[in-house]
Amino acid sequence: MKKMKVLFVAPFFPSFVLSDIQILREKFIVYVNHYPWQHKYLAPLFFFLQFFSILINLIRVESFVISFGGYWSVWPVLLGKLFGKKTCIILHGTDCASIPELNYGSLRLPLLKKACLISYRHASCLLPVSESLTRTYLEFDPEIQHKSQGIQEHFPAINTRIIPIYNGFDPELWPFEGFEKKPAGTFIAVMSSPQYQLKGGDLIEEIAKMFPNLDFKIAGMDAPGNSCPANLHFLGKIPQYKLSEEYRNCRYYLQLSSFEGFGCALAEAMLSGCIPIGSSVNHIPSIIAGYGLILAKKDKHLLQKVIKQLIALDQPEEMSRKARQHIIKNYPLSLRKEKLSHLLNYHEEPI
Repeated sequence: MKKMKVLFVAPFFPSFVLSDIQILREKFIVYVNHYPWQHKYLAPLFFFLQFFSILINLIRVESFVISFGGYWSVWPVLLGKLFGKKTCIILHGTDCASIPELNYGSLRLPLLKKACLISYRHASCLLPVSESLTRTYLEFDPEIQHKSQGIQEHFPAINTRIIPIYNGFDPELWPFEGFEKKPAGTFIAVMSSPQYQLKGGDLIEEIAKMFPNLDFKIAGMDAPGNSCPANLHFLGKIPQYKLSEEYRNCRYYLQLSSFEGFGCALAEAMLSGCIPIGSSVNHIPSIIAGYGLILAKKDKHLLQKVIKQLIALDQPEEMSRKARQHIIKNYPLSLRKEKLSHLLNYHEEPI
């Protein structure tokens, strides 16, 4: 059977985007369209160049898959619609939000929001990685004034079909060697420097001061300029195999985000046997699902109580094992692969 040809459009390549490209290549011939859109002053040039690139690709592909909404999604959607090509936009979080208090969200920038509006209105379908990106209300972080977020909140007139498809994970990439091999009192979180406040780095810094006998690590960034407590260690950017090793060497994972499109690192850590504490936002409580604890408010004293409760668990080994099994059962990579493939092949909602 002849493979369908797909053009995959992405502004950058975090691990979950690379994973989507890889799983699509198992069923389709995938071409990739990419420009370094992070160089904002060159965006008009990339916008011009991409127009001709999309025109050329219209001849050889049947569908467009776009990761993240933005300037890069406008031409694939408009030209795809004009020439009868299926266009699917995978939405990850920042493309569904406007949170100026945290300097977060593509939709807080007027021109970028307009590009997203055009793209979302004319796409064949929108594929958010969780239902919460359709509409959610943020009560966790008291500093956030713009609490209503999501596609339908920002673009209520859009009637494009919305089909949530969760991220998927390969448990072989995130092995679990046993809870007894994890040193007591060890916590880890993952974030980049621009995400420090968004993902609760400031709260981790405060709680590390309150628990000098515990060990806290943050992977993905170097230490910020301010003075941090001695028991808070910054690992910098590390490769996947090293991150997996760090997960296996920590008992607990902290996902204290004020907004989170899905929570890939949370799922990876749970696969590695980490017991999580997560904020009460977006899809985080569903990922944890009783196999960890939920922090209701961004408050260091409340987090102090939750950490004491976590450390005092009677059977942490059992919860650690169940956390891994929960992710394997509910967020398998095979299910995302099946749903994306079905959608592209049959032009209907995935099974």
